[in-house]
Amino acid sequence: MGYLKNEVTVMEECCCQKTKVRTDEEYKSLMNRLNRIEGQIRGLKGMLEKNAYCPDILTQAAAANAAVNAFCKELLADHIRTCVAENIRAGNDEVIDELVRTMQKLMK
Repeated sequence: MGYLKNEVTVMEECCCQKTKVRTDEEYKSLMNRLNRIEGQIRGLKGMLEKNAYCPDILTQAAAANAAVNAFCKELLADHIRTCVAENIRAGNDEVIDELVRTMQKLMK
């Protein structure tokens, strides 16, 4: 795959694994989401330990699930704007098949 560069991202293939360098803003946003999700999961554990009422736990679990979905949506949108667009501009249409496979996994 080689290197594809612009102001936002650098992608490279190393040992059969792709990586991406994110902007500080993108990194902070995604990490903030993950930290909130982590807190929600800890809260669920605490609710279970305190024998909270089942519907209350289920409501919080649904909120955690929605937070994970929001994280995935943000990451997917950024992936399409940067990685996918750059690869298409560089003539690598195989990235479209990769995107389709990724979206199929997300929609299971």
